[in-house]
Amino acid sequence: MTDTKADAVRIQTSLLNASEKKVLVWLAKRQPEGGTSDILTGIGTLGAVIIAAGYILAGYNINFLWLSSLGFIINWYGDSLDGTLARVRNRQRPVYGYYIDHTVDCLDEFMIFIGIGLSGLMHFELSLMILALYFMLTINVSINAHLKKEFRLTYARLGPTEFRILAILANTVLALVPALTEFVLFGLSFMDYVGILVFIVLLIIYLTTIVKDAREYAEMDPMPKG
Repeated sequence: MTDTKADAVRIQTSLLNASEKKVLVWLAKRQPEGGTSDILTGIGTLGAVIIAAGYILAGYNINFLWLSSLGFIINWYGDSLDGTLARVRNRQRPVYGYYIDHTVDCLDEFMIFIGIGLSGLMHFELSLMILALYFMLTINVSINAHLKKEFRLTYARLGPTEFRILAILANTVLALVPALTEFVLFGLSFMDYVGILVFIVLLIIYLTTIVKDAREYAEMDPMPKG
C-alpha cells in the first residue's frame, strides 16, 4: 500500500501554524530518548479521556471545566507532537502512522463529544450532530489524500489547535460566569448556542469543500466522448 498521506501534500494554513511548528520542533528535540511517537499518541488519548471526564463531571460541578481545559492541553501535546517527533528523528512509518493517526483521532473525538453530550451543558443530540459532521470532514480529507494527494489539515484558517483554543475559551467563560449555565433561550443553553455556531461553521466548510472538490475531480476525470 503506497497511497497514504505520506505521499500527499500537507496543507496547513491555520492562524497559528508558523508559531506552532517552531514550538513543536523545539519540544520534539527535547523529548527523552525513550519517548516515542506511540507514547505521545497515548498521551493525546489520555488528554481526550480527561476532556470527556471533565465535561461529564461539570454536570455536577462547573469547576470541572478547568479539568477539561487541561485535557485539551494534554491532548494537543500528544496529538500534535507525535508526528513531529517522528519527522525530527527521521523515524516515519507512513502506513502504520496513517492508520493509527486516523483511528485514534476518531476515538478521541468520539470520547470528547460524548462527554460534552453527557455533561448536560449541551443537548446530547446536538453533540452527536457535530461529531457526525466532524467524521464527514475526516472522510473527505482521507478521500482527497488518496485521490489527489492533498492532505488538508485546516479550513478557513482554522485547524485542530484553533478549535481546542476556542473550546478552552468557552470553558473558561462558563467556569468564571457560572450563571451562564442557567441561561436558557428558546429551550437552548449557552453551550447549545456555541455548539450550533460550531455546527454551522463546519457545515459551511464541508459543503463548500465538497462542491470545490467535485469540480476539481470532474476536470481530472472528464466524461468520455462518444
